Amino acid sequence: MELKKSLGQHFLIRPEILESIFDTIHQFPKTDTMVEIGPGMGALTEYIEKLEPNNFFIIEMDDRFVVELPKKFNFISKNNIFHTDVLKFNWNQIDSKNIHIVGNFPYNISTQIVFMILENYEKIEFMTGMFQKEVAKRIASSHKTKDYGILSVLTQSIYKVKYHFDIPADAFDPPPKVVSGIITMERLEKPLANYNLLKRLVKTAFNQRRKTLNNSLKSLQFNDLTFFEQIKGLRPEQLSVEDFFRLSQDLI
Repeated sequence: MELKKSLGQHFLIRPEILESIFDTIHQFPKTDTMVEIGPGMGALTEYIEKLEPNNFFIIEMDDRFVVELPKKFNFISKNNIFHTDVLKFNWNQIDSKNIHIVGNFPYNISTQIVFMILENYEKIEFMTGMFQKEVAKRIASSHKTKDYGILSVLTQSIYKVKYHFDIPADAFDPPPKVVSGIITMERLEKPLANYNLLKRLVKTAFNQRRKTLNNSLKSLQFNDLTFFEQIKGLRPEQLSVEDFFRLSQDLI
């Protein structure tokens, strides 16, 4: 079947990699609902079937796979396939607060998918996903590292993130020009909030990441400067996720 470049399709073809992804998914408690984003021809779907999910949904853009997947897998109902762009998907269509998302995400929208998950965190408990390695590292990196930034702070304010392993280009057909990586996200028992305030603070700080916070946060106002005075001489990558959260609580 001819692949659609416009959808960023690269399909996994090495069984040992699929087994490793399956093992990663399997380490989490069974949720009431699993959602696979962009399953393509169903290479990973075969392994998901072994988990016997109570409810299983698919979000797929390619109309060819929307037709073929229910024919290939008995456990997939046509009513459980959403033929749509995942970035336009309304997650309220799935009645669950314990969703586990899995997927080999298209590189061109992978960052947007993470922000979509963050905005729907009350419904999404776990995520096991494949990203371009560079993006995966940014999501999972800790403070005081060069990869640490907006994506790191916002994701880790809501989820425990872990980078698991690399996936070489030759594991795909067609092979991409980059190395991929598998990460998982597990929703914290008490996510740090307010997310919108934190997002505004973090974006403002990292938009001028080489400057100290005293300079990069000039446009913001705080109702209590006690903590800001303690950290204003630092650059944003030197602050932990908890530091950013603490500072966001003082933001007006």
